Amino acid sequence: MITPKQRAELKALANALEPAFQVGKGGVNDAQTAQIDDYLRVHELVKIKVLDNSLLTAKEAAIEISESIGAEVVQTIGSKAILYKRNEKEPVIKLKNK
Repeated sequence: MITPKQRAELKALANALEPAFQVGKGGVNDAQTAQIDDYLRVHELVKIKVLDNSLLTAKEAAIEISESIGAEVVQTIGSKAILYKRNEKEPVIKLKNK
């Protein structure tokens, strides 16, 4: 579980990111979830865009993805969601403890 200060730090880092994945009208599928998990293993932070034609909101998609891969939802704003999953072996992002 990340603290509010760590969440703010992750939001600041995600500000410069472009969405790496899109969720369309087909919703979230297993292949896409596996790709996001692989991406998070390397980068630890990902921004996802939910298209207007999707049946899911950004929050619903983020929760569905995070629950299936064990990531944390950092933030959802409009059609974008930010997910974080720490790589225990080789951390990329050094978060402050408090």
